[in-house]
Order: sequence, then structure tokens, then C-alpha cells
Amino acid sequence: MRHGLVVLALAGAAGLRAQPPAATRDPLNRSAIDTTCAPCRDFFRYANGGWLRQAKIPPAYSMWGSFNEAVDRTDSLLQRIVEDARADSAAPAGSNLQKLGLFYGSCMDSAAVEAAGLAPLAERLGQIAGARTRADLVRVIGLLHRGGSGAPFGFYAAQDPKHSADMIATLRQGGLGLPNRDYYTRTDSASRALRTAYTAHVARMLALAGATAADAARDADSIVALETQLALASMTPVEQRDDEATYHKMSVAALQALTPDFDWRSYLDALGAPPVTTINVQQPAFVQAVDRLLGTVPVPVWQAYLRWHVLRRAAPALSAAWVNEDFRFQGMLTGTTAMLPRARRCLQLTSAALGEPLGEAYIRRAFTPQAKARVEALVRNLESVLHDRIEHLTWMSAPTKRQALEKLTRLTKHLGYPDRWRDYSGLALTRGPFVTNLLRATAFERARNLHKIGHPVDRSEWEAPPQTVDAFADTPLNTITFPAGILQPPWFDPQADDAVNYGGIGTVIGHEMTHLFDDEGRKYDADGNLRDWWAPADAADYRRRAERVVEQFNTYTVVDSATHVNGRLTLGENIADLGGVTIAYAALERALAGKPRPLIDGYTPEQRFFLAFAHLWRVVARPEYLKMQVNTDPHPPWMWRVNGPLSNIPAFAQAFACHAGDPMVRPEAIRAAIW
Repeated sequence: MRHGLVVLALAGAAGLRAQPPAATRDPLNRSAIDTTCAPCRDFFRYANGGWLRQAKIPPAYSMWGSFNEAVDRTDSLLQRIVEDARADSAAPAGSNLQKLGLFYGSCMDSAAVEAAGLAPLAERLGQIAGARTRADLVRVIGLLHRGGSGAPFGFYAAQDPKHSADMIATLRQGGLGLPNRDYYTRTDSASRALRTAYTAHVARMLALAGATAADAARDADSIVALETQLALASMTPVEQRDDEATYHKMSVAALQALTPDFDWRSYLDALGAPPVTTINVQQPAFVQAVDRLLGTVPVPVWQAYLRWHVLRRAAPALSAAWVNEDFRFQGMLTGTTAMLPRARRCLQLTSAALGEPLGEAYIRRAFTPQAKARVEALVRNLESVLHDRIEHLTWMSAPTKRQALEKLTRLTKHLGYPDRWRDYSGLALTRGPFVTNLLRATAFERARNLHKIGHPVDRSEWEAPPQTVDAFADTPLNTITFPAGILQPPWFDPQADDAVNYGGIGTVIGHEMTHLFDDEGRKYDADGNLRDWWAPADAADYRRRAERVVEQFNTYTVVDSATHVNGRLTLGENIADLGGVTIAYAALERALAGKPRPLIDGYTPEQRFFLAFAHLWRVVARPEYLKMQVNTDPHPPWMWRVNGPLSNIPAFAQAFACHAGDPMVRPEAIRAAIW
């Protein structure tokens, strides 16, 4: 279970580069502040209102904020790297530099993409067309999964939640074209209209592949009906947050008995998986539904469904007609009205497929050992503060504290970039059509993942390349990761005062540390095993405290009064935000102990800390995106990532002289406090 600071498809990231002298710039971004709004009424607006008044969402984006700004600032650097690689005819054959050039160059060759049409997909589409029986379908699903498909379910290697040293096969629900099950099950008029639009979109895509209008419409209806049946058998996003509920480890024989009509040996042979003895079937009821539908839904409908998912996944890399139709429907979900330029889209695809080779080149140009050393010191400071806070918790018993402290002591920190880079020597790319290279890169990554089955867990492995603008906590691995991409303003600035850096990257570090003890993370022990190590009374007290967070965020709305934040879905992130600010503030107070605390630009260090935190979440978003976010994203909307946790923190109220009854001060009787 990995938690990111945000869930966004970001194109790349900036690193630490030379900045202007401190005297000529404003690390706190005072121009963002809106002094016409009282900080005790709406701190998000107070801290960011000046920026919000000026902010405009570019047509190609569904939202715009600090994360997008960070990506935009350095995409020029990443672009230079891939453009240089594309132009470097002397790059050694088979080198990572040559691979970057081939992949990006084939993506930029729009003429070759147009000329190729669907030819690069012919083998996969032919496999589907050749399936005449249900046994054939099982084999074809395995072949498609070998190439990276996730329909009608996902199959991959993952850490065994209860035997954390082992990598095992994992099977989970999937196979939907809409964001999640709720989009198929809601009965309000907007949801029904979206499903109608989705069905028409599927039909248009099938027609682009050569189907007649009548056949495309018929198949689209059948596909959406099949996806609806899969959705009805799926767990909700909230249900999936229960790691005990998604742990069902069984032998292949037991899985075969559970789903008698799906030949798992045939599937595994077609998949090309290494020997599989046990599988964690995360949603047994879903797999049973697939087995049932395999026997009741006609083979031609399954063929249409599999064909649709091959086309859907490939569409962004195909000719203009496909790209435009795919974008048109995605815009209905996100509100975007224009596409990014081709070069930017190709950069995103290159970073996704060849993240570490691009990241290795990026690190050489953009990240310094001095920056890494300073962040390491910040991490040590926050780790020490969290250690002390756990020791002095009044609601936790000594036995539970001992195990919590052991878990913290054994925490692994990944900072900046990996110590060991991945080997891409087995990935063969070509100067041919881009889709061919995309398919090869996807299959290469799938094979790399499947190879892990039956092997020990590699706790040193990074799951995101260093150019990523995000941070992560992985509770089964007991690791936190801060790629170089997030070690830049507004999160981290080598020239800023401590208050700004603790309010920025300090709260992010605290956020990721707290994830290891959020409502999900607390269920994993120091080894990363899913087991109950809590004294019953302590666990009950924790749940009571967490329930206050749920109730608080359930009251928040976005767009309109009917669109509520889901406090249960966002609970882990809300606990991490609350813990992150609390721990980072305590670390700042420790760092400032015995030192002068001068005003800077009229603000105390404490005030600058909270302003820096609020600046992290300066975001404007389209209504369509906000509605999708509350339905699918475990992170709450940005204004509530500021006002939600801060309204629970007495130190914030003290810093800005807020009083009981102010909107930014929650009554003590319902105030949330955990770590």
C-alpha cells in the first residue's frame, strides 16, 4: 500500500537549480496573501487569495497550482534532455541515451504514427478475433496481460501483506473504462448522462477501428453492460481501504475451485508468469463474477470488450483521430478544453516508460549533494520529534508505544534518487511507429514485475523516478520516499528561513511519516506485516479519534452544497496532513529553541510556517475535476487540506490570535488530535 502526497498525472519535475539571491526574491510568496480575508475566518483564502485572483487554468489542464508550476518550471530541462538524446546519432547502441532518443523521437514522428494506423496492434487484435471458445478467451486474456492489459482484472507481483519478505502473485478487480464502480451505479441524472456519453464514445472508437455504425453501436451497448456487471461486483473505493478485506491468500488449486470455469493454468501459461503457487485474491467475489460472466456472456461480446480495452489504452499514442476522440471524452471528466502540445505529451509518455533513464540524466543536471544533505537533516529532526511525541502520548499504553517506536526506528528513507539504477538492457526499441515502442516498453515493465513473483522483496527499489513531483509512504515496506522533483520551491528552498522550509518540506516529511501510522498504516508492524500489534484499548481510542476526522471532513463541500468530501475515503490523507503539520511545527519549535525570532516581512516564524504550508496547496480547479476528485481521490480538495488540519491545531490559533467561535478554531469537544 503506497500513499502519495497527491494523485495527479504530472509530466515531470523540477530539481534544485541556482536561485536568485535571497534579497531579490520572496521565498514565502507574500504577493499570494489576501489581507482582506481574516486568517481566522478562511486561512486558505487569506494565504492564497492574492494568487487565486490572478490564477487562470490553462485550457489543457483540469487544475492549476503549485505542483503544476513546479512541473512547468523544469519541463524545459527535461525537454532538452530528450531532444538532445533524439539528436544524438553517436549515442552507443543499446545505451539508455539511445533508448530515450528512440522512444521520444518515435513519439514525435507524427507522420509515421499516421501512416502506421492500427498496424502495430494487429497481432493483439488478431488474437482477440481468433478466440472462438471460452477457453480461447482465457488464453487471450493471458496474452493481453503479458503486454500490459488490465482487463477484466489485474494480475501482478506485490508484497505479501502478512509475510512482508515475500513477493507473491496478486489478483485484483479491474476492467472498467470509467474511473470507478460508482460511475456505473449512481442513478442521478448527471451520472446517467455521463454513461450515455461514454457509450457513444465507445461506439465512435470502435467505428474508428473499422466497425460499421450499427455494429459499433451494438457492441458499445454490450461492452458498457458487461462493464456494469463487473462494476456491480467490485468493491467501493472506501471498502478497498480495508487491507484485511483485500487479503485472501490461496493456492492456485483453491482459486480454481472458487472459479471452476476459468482455467488458471492456461491463463498463467499464456501470461508467461514464473511458477505461481499462491495468489492474494484481493476481491474473491469479483473474480467469481468474472468466472460467471465468462460462462453467460456470449463470446462475441467478450471479444468486443477486449478489443475496446486494447484500443482505449493505445488511443493516446495512435493517429490524430484516435487522440482527439480520446481527449474529447476525457475532457468531459476533467473539464479540459485543449490538448498539451505534442512535445509535452511525448515527454510525459517518455517519463512514464523510461522514468529512471530520464531521471538519471536529470539528476546529473539538476540536483546537488548539498541539497540532499540538508533534507536528510530535516528528516532526522522530524523523526526525532515523532519519536518523542509517541513516547509522551497520554492515550497510548507502554506496550503499544514500544512497538510503534520500533517501527519508526526501522523506517527506511529514500531521498533524491536511487543508489542503484534499473537495468534497461533487455528493452529493445525501434525507429518504427511509436505504438510499437510503447507496447514494447509496457511489456518490458510487465515482465520485470512478474519476474518478482517468488523472490524476496527488494526494499531498496524505488517505485517512482527521481524527477517526480510527489512524495510517498509505503507501509508494507516501511519506507518513505522524497524524489528530487519535490525538493524545490515551494516545498524546499536552500535560501529560505527555517520557518518556510519546515512549513513546506517539513510538513511533507511529517505527512509521509504519519502515513505509517494512519488508519491503514497503523495495522502494519515494524517488519511491514499486516497484523494487530495494538492493545485493544489503544486501538479503540485511536478509532474514536479518527472518527472525529471522518465527521469533520464529511461536512465539507465543493462546487455546490450537494457535492460533499468523503471523509471515510480521505481519512488516511487527512490524518497524515494533520500529523504532518503537527510534527513539523514541533520540529520548528525545537530548531528555534534559544534563538532570536525576528519578524520577517512583518510575520513571526510561527506565522511564516503556517503560511508556507498553505502555499503548498494553492490550486484552482475546474468543477468537473473537483467532482471527479471527491468521487475517486483519497486526497481531499486543496482548500480543505489547509483549513481542515489547521482548524484542529491550537498553535495555529495562537499564531494568528484566533478565538473560540472563529471558523478556523474547532471547538475543543470535537477537535481532532492523534499524533
